[in-house]
Amino acid sequence: MLNATYSAILASTQATQPQLNFLEALWSAYYTWVNNDVIATGIMSFVIHEVVYFGRCIPWIIIDNLNLLQKYKLQPGKRPTLQEQWNCTKLVLLSHFTIELPQIWLFHPMCVYWGMKTNTPFPSLLQMAGQIALFFVMEDTFHYFAHRGLHYGPFYKHIHKLHHKFSAPFGLAAEYAHPLEVMILGTGTVGSPILYCALTKNLHLITVYVWIVLRLFQAIDAHSGYDFPWSLNKFIPFWSGADHHDFHHEKFIGCYSTSFRWWDHLLGTDKLYKTYRNTQAARKVGIQEQTEAAKVKAL
Repeated sequence: MLNATYSAILASTQATQPQLNFLEALWSAYYTWVNNDVIATGIMSFVIHEVVYFGRCIPWIIIDNLNLLQKYKLQPGKRPTLQEQWNCTKLVLLSHFTIELPQIWLFHPMCVYWGMKTNTPFPSLLQMAGQIALFFVMEDTFHYFAHRGLHYGPFYKHIHKLHHKFSAPFGLAAEYAHPLEVMILGTGTVGSPILYCALTKNLHLITVYVWIVLRLFQAIDAHSGYDFPWSLNKFIPFWSGADHHDFHHEKFIGCYSTSFRWWDHLLGTDKLYKTYRNTQAARKVGIQEQTEAAKVKAL
């Protein structure tokens, strides 16, 4: 059986375990086919990360080259050049292979140690949703204080300054960072589910994967540099989004959270952001009024 092709193992899994849905059968057959849980988890974790990260960046690269959508850019006229994007990609890839890949290979042993489940069937969607919502809150809390700490003098100069190379961020720059920063801030993303699992002994690896995918989407979108009428922060007022994080890159201060705005609001680190955005809004209204007045006068 171990020498069988993946398709043959999948067919056998579906025949012998008809209670599994298609995704669960794919999962179960994959682990049987690889025949080494550490390698299977390592490969799947790394491939998911790379495909999602660069796959999510592609639309933003296209948008940066479409004049049609430039009216939604938070810092107009500051589009990244192809050379900047390529230089960014090279460092991100170097970080992925030298910093993140070794950590990924340690992930499965940690999963097993803390009792994380990797078997089938998967947990219910409701259970997954509740756990992922909690991870967003946990990660956001950790990230706020860790990120704010990285803006302290020597930490900023020797570690965090690299991430601020691009004052007008773009999607690919989400993980453009010093190796120490990758490990420090990555602790919130990976450590949140591990801590939860250690305390509850009730977490499945598939939930962690969905969480990682959503977290990557959040990070890349926050660095996109665009704020659309359909952006998530227009429907969830406390969601940070690109509007919030773009200010942080432009002014190098405040707005330290990742997903939510409440820590910045509670601790007053968004005061400059609010003043700046209010000034921008007032200026826009003034320009519109002047334009309308000019039209009336022309009549």
